[in-house]
Amino acid sequence: MPTAPPPQFPAGFRWGVSTSAYQIEGAVAEDGRGTSIWDTFAHSPGRVADGSTGDVACDHYHRHREDVALLAGLGVTAYRFSVAWPRIQPAGTGPANPAGLDFYDRLVDDLLAAGVDPVATLYHWDLPQPLEDAGGWLARDTAERFAAYADLVAARLGDRVKLWITLNEPFVHMSLGYGTGEHAPGRTLLFDAFPVAHHQLLGHGLAVAALRARTAGPVAIANNYSPVRVLGDTDADRAAGAAYEALHNRLFTDPLLGRGYPGGTLADPSVVRDGDLATIAAPIDVLGVNYYNPTGVRAPAEGSPLPFELAPVEGYPRTAFDWPVAPDGLRELLGWLRGTYGDALPPVEITESGCAYDDRPGPDGRVHDPERIAYLDGHLRAVRAALDDGVDVRGYFVWSLLDNWEWAEGFTKRFGLVHVDYATQARTPKSSYAWLRDTIAATRGEPAR
Repeated sequence: MPTAPPPQFPAGFRWGVSTSAYQIEGAVAEDGRGTSIWDTFAHSPGRVADGSTGDVACDHYHRHREDVALLAGLGVTAYRFSVAWPRIQPAGTGPANPAGLDFYDRLVDDLLAAGVDPVATLYHWDLPQPLEDAGGWLARDTAERFAAYADLVAARLGDRVKLWITLNEPFVHMSLGYGTGEHAPGRTLLFDAFPVAHHQLLGHGLAVAALRARTAGPVAIANNYSPVRVLGDTDADRAAGAAYEALHNRLFTDPLLGRGYPGGTLADPSVVRDGDLATIAAPIDVLGVNYYNPTGVRAPAEGSPLPFELAPVEGYPRTAFDWPVAPDGLRELLGWLRGTYGDALPPVEITESGCAYDDRPGPDGRVHDPERIAYLDGHLRAVRAALDDGVDVRGYFVWSLLDNWEWAEGFTKRFGLVHVDYATQARTPKSSYAWLRDTIAATRGEPAR
């Protein structure tokens, strides 16, 4: 357990936890919900490590009030959830499904009654399957459809949602979903997936306009970032690092902040039309930063189709995902953003930060996860250090509230502050839940419980 007092944060600093719809909701065939690309992918043999699906997940659709009570007990000031596009538009087009909007309406009201700000992500990878059948994010029309969907959600929830996030991790969705096929929809296009990047960013820009027309709430995007560690001292290694930096960290940030696409990202000029870059660069109020680990990069082997090779970053403890636990990488990343974009960088919130461990109840029935406590303590101190360095960081969201269905890993990876028994759906707060509760209270001058 950490022994030093927790770092202090400015008044109004946003303390939150994050989840996503397909990973926790279940109820995939209830109340008019349509099929998403993840429903299709998870039901395809061999796609998910343990053969599971998100059909039930954490049954949050039926248990959301129990989960809101957990949020209230934790003392967070915000809850970041995602809206399932197929619940709102089962076919990805047309009028809203009333029952789908009703669920999120209840969730938002229950959060506000519990003193927790609703933070809504419009897209966390669950594209309606009919839109994928029509081309998915390779098709420009999907960007237009996304803006229409954003309008429907904002029309219903825009008076109460406290922060809107358009897209979650468009780089990951492009690279794993369309580049390598490890995620839904399972396409393997490598660099031919660039139109997915452009159409997601265009959809973001169009959605910003739709949200601005419906609500005065602030608008953001949540990007996944990873500081690049060049493993080698040759010009080829450094060139590989620069290529990966452009792809992972700059491709979805330079255009947002008015710089256009960075060189070396193989932008296909045929998909970029007049006016698109201006649409993408519509001002945002917050840049969401999802951080998990640095990435090791070196020169590729001869004949590789990629201009870089990824390699492990050594010298750190590892999570159950075999990711290095590197809080210094978060401070480094925040400094890189501030140094790279200067005054163009909007205020930052850490919209995801977390770790997977093999957490199980002990003989006493409790779930002890000291590794997660150490992880959170280190990363909060990194945020405090970044603030001291002059980076405008205004919030920190832990991934995740609940153990959940972890995409292609199924139920094999546990990220939650709360343990979920997937057979019974019993929720058991872990020791990290109590630690974070007390840490949040300490920043407010409240007594620990």
